[in-house]
Amino acid sequence: MHFLEKLAEIEAKYDELTAQLGKPEVLADTALYQKTAKAHSDLTEIVEKYRNWKAIQKSLQETKSLLEESSSDPEMKALAHEELRELEKKHEFAEQELKFLLIPKDPNDEKNVVLEIRAGTGGDEATLFAQEIFRMYSRYAEEQRWRVEVLSTSVSGVGGLKEVIALIEGQKVFSKLKYESGVHRVQRVPQTEQQGRIHTSAVTVAVLPEADEVEIAIDPKDIRIDTFCSSGPGGQSVNTTYSAVRITHLPTGMVVSCQDEKSQIKNRAKALRVLRSRLYELKLQEQQKQITEERRAMIGTGDRSEKIRTYNFPQNRVTDHRIGLSIHQLDRLMDGKIEPLIDALIAHYQAEKLKQPPPKGPEDEPPAVFAP
Repeated sequence: MHFLEKLAEIEAKYDELTAQLGKPEVLADTALYQKTAKAHSDLTEIVEKYRNWKAIQKSLQETKSLLEESSSDPEMKALAHEELRELEKKHEFAEQELKFLLIPKDPNDEKNVVLEIRAGTGGDEATLFAQEIFRMYSRYAEEQRWRVEVLSTSVSGVGGLKEVIALIEGQKVFSKLKYESGVHRVQRVPQTEQQGRIHTSAVTVAVLPEADEVEIAIDPKDIRIDTFCSSGPGGQSVNTTYSAVRITHLPTGMVVSCQDEKSQIKNRAKALRVLRSRLYELKLQEQQKQITEERRAMIGTGDRSEKIRTYNFPQNRVTDHRIGLSIHQLDRLMDGKIEPLIDALIAHYQAEKLKQPPPKGPEDEPPAVFAP
């Protein structure tokens, strides 16, 4: 079996790295030691599960032999049959786990994300829902011990959010949030509704992997930077100093504004981070056009124009339309307890990837650097 050959290679590499970690020349070189330790750590889980699978495989063979030897002893035969059934279940589960671990990792899974939430159809009600969705992700981030930094906001007249852009930093943030991009629809009676009628509003969510400067090289000649006075709620600096920054990326026409900080330098740095992430996403979209129809159907669920989820307040229900999952605990989910949804989505798309043929094309390589 191909996957068993791959696992044997991984185990051999793991043993080699284990030996290297004990060598004096590796211990003396801090950078080399950290690199080796990281590579060793990355393989630990799959090697442990492979060794567990091999132990179950060995027990299976021993039990089958025992079954053949005890053919004349009904009691021993019954016990051996029972043990065989249990071991076959464990063996199947362990093999499935290994197949999941062998799925090519998304090179962006370890990255921080730029989260963009915008109010869509529904007027003021949509801005209030955008604020609640941002709170939902912020509470979830707290539980994951991630750090949330607001980069830009635009507040509506009723105190909702027309738009919010935030950076979420932590461990494997993109791996957890990458399936959240799309249109989130809400059905409820708005606070402003006098007749008690249920309205439908929507917000769009975009989850962009944060790009490093090395990955996305932005040529200074390709951007125009304008400064202007901040607007909206604020202190003495509002409308008095040119601290707000607007950056236009000339090759693509992308525009990013940031005015949350009193410092023009800080606003410029934040705007560049958002621009870099948007350019990175653009590069990813270009690469994804080259993949097969089946693969595109599976990966393309991050399209922001796609309605992915409905939040029905009267029925205390949230439904994810991509996987047909409904959870009747909307109040808990809005409080940041979205782990059941996140886990179900990850499990679904992992299963979809298992159905795909082994990767052979350049689309399976890490994204290339974007050169405007």
